[in-house]
Amino acid sequence: MDLREKINESIKTIKGRIGDFSPKIGIILGTGLSPLADMVEDKVIIPYGNIPHFPRSTVEGHKGRFVFGMLSGKSVVVMQGRIHYYEGYTMQEVTYPVRVMRFLGIDILIVSNASGGLNKDFKAGDIMLITDHINLMGDNPLRGPNDDDMGPRFPDMVEPYNYRLINIARDIATKEGIYVREGVYVGLSGPNLETRAEYRFLSLIGADAVGQSTVPEVIVARHMGIEVLGISLVTNISAWGQVSPTTLSEIIQVSKEQAPKILTIVKGVIERI
Repeated sequence: MDLREKINESIKTIKGRIGDFSPKIGIILGTGLSPLADMVEDKVIIPYGNIPHFPRSTVEGHKGRFVFGMLSGKSVVVMQGRIHYYEGYTMQEVTYPVRVMRFLGIDILIVSNASGGLNKDFKAGDIMLITDHINLMGDNPLRGPNDDDMGPRFPDMVEPYNYRLINIARDIATKEGIYVREGVYVGLSGPNLETRAEYRFLSLIGADAVGQSTVPEVIVARHMGIEVLGISLVTNISAWGQVSPTTLSEIIQVSKEQAPKILTIVKGVIERI
């Protein structure tokens, strides 16, 4: 069965639950940010395990389900938990939900994540609007045969994160008194956190924050013509000279504390779109 046939089967099952509802905005929630889905109104929840061909999320803090409904007056679909490359899935499986969301109707994707801060001026709890990324995951979701109906063989990536959406997010943060950073996110395969030498290397090549997600989803989103806004929550500092051991529980705790600020920005962006 080819990719398009799998997508059609997934959509048939989803449509059986949501009917004619057509989301225009997709939202991917990162580690510890799952509570943001609670703000969706008139929601329909579909666990990934109930959708044919869908990978299952196995990471703590990722519930692994779609939430369809209304947020700030707009139709949305929220991924309450993402799929990670380090879970053992292929890049095509990791990004499969993005393709399904596109065929369901989205043309804007808001993606969030938890990251380690590489910029020496950052501190734990900072919110960073992603302006660009570096792919060091060792693979690419577009590798292999290309379906020209989904996107071009060689998609341009000069603007992976939409400037218009970044400007809206920055304006909303300013009006709400939320301090935000802007910077470059580097994606690694994981699941181990980085060594001191790796943190130093990543800083030297121009990265401001490091994580283990987001890059594949954004590549596929841009391949399919979806505009992207990326928001990264810096949960710990990994800048050279400031590295200290970090646990998942600590990352989740910082994420929960800062989630209301990210929700305010996301809701504001959706209102303005």
